[in-house]
Amino acid sequence: MIFENQLEIQRLETANELRSAGVNPYPHFLRRDMDITKFRLKFKHIIDTEEKSAEGQLVSLAGRVKLIRDAGKAIFANIEDEDGNLQIYFSNKTLDPNWFKVVKKNIEVGDIIYVRGYAFVTRTGEFSMHVSELTLASKAISPLPEKFHGLTDIETRYRQRYLDMIMNPEVRADFKRRSVIVSTIRRFFEDKGFLEVETPMMHPIPGGANAKPFVTFHNALGVERFLRIAPELYLKRLIVGGFDAVYEMNRNFRNEGMDLTHNPEFTSIEFYWAWHTYHDLMGLTEELFNVLLDKLDMPKIIEFDGMQIDFSKPFKRISYKKALVEIGGLDEAIIGDKDKILAKLKADGFEANAKLDLGHLQAELFDNYVESKLTDPTFIIDYPISISPLSRRSDADPNIAERFELFIAGRELANGFNELNDPIDQYGRFASQIEAKNAGDDEAHEMDEDYVRALGYAMPPTAGQGIGIDRLVMLLTNKKSIRDVVLFPAMRPQKNETKEN
Repeated sequence: MIFENQLEIQRLETANELRSAGVNPYPHFLRRDMDITKFRLKFKHIIDTEEKSAEGQLVSLAGRVKLIRDAGKAIFANIEDEDGNLQIYFSNKTLDPNWFKVVKKNIEVGDIIYVRGYAFVTRTGEFSMHVSELTLASKAISPLPEKFHGLTDIETRYRQRYLDMIMNPEVRADFKRRSVIVSTIRRFFEDKGFLEVETPMMHPIPGGANAKPFVTFHNALGVERFLRIAPELYLKRLIVGGFDAVYEMNRNFRNEGMDLTHNPEFTSIEFYWAWHTYHDLMGLTEELFNVLLDKLDMPKIIEFDGMQIDFSKPFKRISYKKALVEIGGLDEAIIGDKDKILAKLKADGFEANAKLDLGHLQAELFDNYVESKLTDPTFIIDYPISISPLSRRSDADPNIAERFELFIAGRELANGFNELNDPIDQYGRFASQIEAKNAGDDEAHEMDEDYVRALGYAMPPTAGQGIGIDRLVMLLTNKKSIRDVVLFPAMRPQKNETKEN
């Protein structure tokens, strides 16, 4: 049995007693007139009247009981709904005396109740409802955590998000803010003429990013499939097919570690724009951030994890190699020499694989010496070609990819580039990725011959980008952990969890 502690057993007995008395503890067809916030707005004027009451104007509300104060023949209680809370008052005079006894005995903190009454102001000046009708809407079997200590165990908060939301209204507010961010992004791209599309979640070949996939099996087809790590290659097939601007905001899955900024199941938006360049994408991204800040009524300088992030000026743009020297403090003689990079990393206590090529070793330098220093919005541009297998090669330098990443508060928020549309070059890049995999890079790309075949039908000059929605929400809600912005984050199994339960 799930409900086994003494308090839950007592509440189960209360529910059965109510049934025996002809009271359904879980009735249906209870429809309130308005929520608590609207009730406050509608009747707030009575605070300034002599009567301090809207007697005769009966309204129905509903909410979860968060506090009960029993004064004998009268009861004060606090109820809470999605956005508001309210004190209610009832007594053996406002309710039928016999029903008042039933309510007094059986209504407990955590129960959801339906009430009908009128607004009034108590002698102490608190806006309240004078209740003339009260119905139990849903009986809580499990008691809420004790009021003054609340729900503080972080693991419980994440495992039982519903309880976290009940006890912490600010958590509900954060996820409503996330919803506003997502809907604003959708409107932004729709207003720019982008078409929202849906592409497969199960791929025959993992691709679109360097990551380890989750593997599943398709029983009907009798083949292995991979949960997608990115939708990129399918979205670019749509550009080949004739769409000029597409986007998809959905889940991706990467079978990798979990930490403050990584969850194996995460949300991102990817968008592809024919006849535009990665410089256009950088401008579009700056515009998107300004739109989001305006929609959320946030200042252009925001607080995040103790840092001041300045969005008031144009985002900085600096090349990858310049960033290694000017921000990372590395000698130019080091960044172009594999042996010197390996020696530097080893001397500073970082691990490095000698089998990696120069571009991947430069990425090790960037991760360890540059990334954490990028506080204000910064576009790092022109990446090594070997770590950018889907990016267009620079006409000025064949070792450079026309690619950027956006960093804010020491974290990558976006990745974009001019798309590689040369099928022969793309085939060669995939082949190089296979060599990288053989050299020990578990996250290197697989060969995708169908995608190369699609490029063979010609893809127009296109720029594409991805933005991590979870990290973006973290930034705009000042949350340090990705688990604070994902409703139901991945959690390690509890000791008593088995395949059966």
